[in-house]
Amino acid sequence: MTRMRAVEAAVLILEKEGATQAFGLPGAAINPFYRAMKDHGGINHILARHVEAASHMAEGYTRAKAGNIGICVGTSGPAGTDMITGLYAAIADSIPILCITGQAPVAKLHKEDFQAVDIASIAAPVSKWAVTVLEPAQVPGTFQKAFQLMRSGRPGPVLIDLPIDVQLAEIEFDIETYEPLPIAKPTTTRAQAEKILTMLTAAEHPLLVAGGGIINADAADLLVELAEVTGVPVIPTLMGWGTIPDDHPLNAGMVGLQTSHRYGNATMLESDFVLGIGNRWANRHTGGIDTYTKGRTFVHVDIEPTQIGRVFAPDYSVVSDAREALATLVEVAREWKDDTRIPDYGVWAKSCQQRKGTMQRKTSFDVVPIKPQRVYQEMNKAFGPDTRYVSTIGLSQIQAAQLLHVFKPRHWINAGQAGPLGWTLPAALGVATADPESTVVALSGDYDFQFLLEELAVGAQFKIPYIHVVVNNAYLGLIRQSQRGFEMDYCVQLSFDNINAPELNGYGVDFVKVSEGLGCKAIRVFEPDDILPALETAKKLMVEFEVPVVVEVILERVTNVSMGTEIDGVVEFEDLAERGLDAPTAIALLD
Repeated sequence: MTRMRAVEAAVLILEKEGATQAFGLPGAAINPFYRAMKDHGGINHILARHVEAASHMAEGYTRAKAGNIGICVGTSGPAGTDMITGLYAAIADSIPILCITGQAPVAKLHKEDFQAVDIASIAAPVSKWAVTVLEPAQVPGTFQKAFQLMRSGRPGPVLIDLPIDVQLAEIEFDIETYEPLPIAKPTTTRAQAEKILTMLTAAEHPLLVAGGGIINADAADLLVELAEVTGVPVIPTLMGWGTIPDDHPLNAGMVGLQTSHRYGNATMLESDFVLGIGNRWANRHTGGIDTYTKGRTFVHVDIEPTQIGRVFAPDYSVVSDAREALATLVEVAREWKDDTRIPDYGVWAKSCQQRKGTMQRKTSFDVVPIKPQRVYQEMNKAFGPDTRYVSTIGLSQIQAAQLLHVFKPRHWINAGQAGPLGWTLPAALGVATADPESTVVALSGDYDFQFLLEELAVGAQFKIPYIHVVVNNAYLGLIRQSQRGFEMDYCVQLSFDNINAPELNGYGVDFVKVSEGLGCKAIRVFEPDDILPALETAKKLMVEFEVPVVVEVILERVTNVSMGTEIDGVVEFEDLAERGLDAPTAIALLD
């Protein structure tokens, strides 16, 4: 056995478990952990400007690649409380991140010591496990259990709180014989798979709904295989976007009240059977449950037992890891295909494609100020299928999901359930850290961009290049649109006359100067024909200077984006595409 400080054992375990990228902020109570990282040298660290941002960086890092677990580090007091939004965003979307906080000494936890707070109790509702370690010898076991919990069942975040005296205490520990604990994942039996396929093949118009659990399980290949073997079209959820390429003939489009396609909603309404795998039946996907479920049989497969029946009771359900379920379903489906027990769904699939080719939204607008639809049209031209998009909330994110194209899993990275403003920028830094070879493109409205704007300096300092498209209408656009129902436009305007930037004509913050002041490059666009050249220039600047590049597009002040309260009642505020020239980058051309 080897004698070492408890934090030295913790750092060795992080490396053994494959968690080698940390984002954080040192402080007095966590400095022993930082010393252990410095001495060991096996953990990479990026210094954030705000600890909430560090937690979002850790989440972006985790989401970018199967098996990744990002680490967020800070003190227990203000840093730990700053992490809460990050923990909420992570647990809401089943993303494992490890938050490590440095605490006051054990003997002073009840004495209102400086920056001492019961962070474990605060974090408990938004984490799979939150614990303050009171005994040094428990540190190795705590970290070992943390990794098992983060990876087992429905993934999620864990917070470990380490009092400073616990960090500094010496313990006996042998990393050479350390082994990660086994990961528990429920599986699908053959009988369950046969039951599901019996129900599916009895339907005339079946659909597969592909949720984020498929991406978490790294099972998109099996989802596509199941669709191809059965011939059944696929509806990806927002969190499952990329499980099947947008241009795949069996991709039937997304369904929902906001982040959806017209053809996706129309196809759902024509279906008579739905098999949902790794999805939550989120309310922005379903809308009114009566409309969504009427006339349809539902099967729900999810790794978390308490998700079954949470929103509505399915006709049949299986608790299973998505990859395990899909593997068994594919095996049985292949046998049934050979025995001709799977009907020919060619006519149904062709009708889905026909809707896809005719029910498009218009994007080709030439007016000034710029309509946002034109921005996404030009982004489709500028960025290829390997682009990783990052976004979080607002009209910018909603319209992006309606108009952009995604072709691979983990290439649409979005805070789905929590949707915290400010998430996009630090999450994009985490994604770019995890995959420095890919083109990472973040998309924000002007308010999301302002929330954690200072993190641009992190990208400049640590040479983390990516492109950040900011669509600026100087409004809280989504809230303004929501306020229409209350007949008001109240406390949502961000416009003001900037005395230092009269060329902005009342749009307020000069994002170009701010971005440049933080060490980045920035371009501002006023004319629709200048969007594509600006994006092309941004790609060159990103490579040349290895820093984030901001492309700000000045939009019309008010745009009402397609949305509604029922999937059969989405309101279209703009003209629809009638020919290919109306939507030249649509995934299925009208002509």
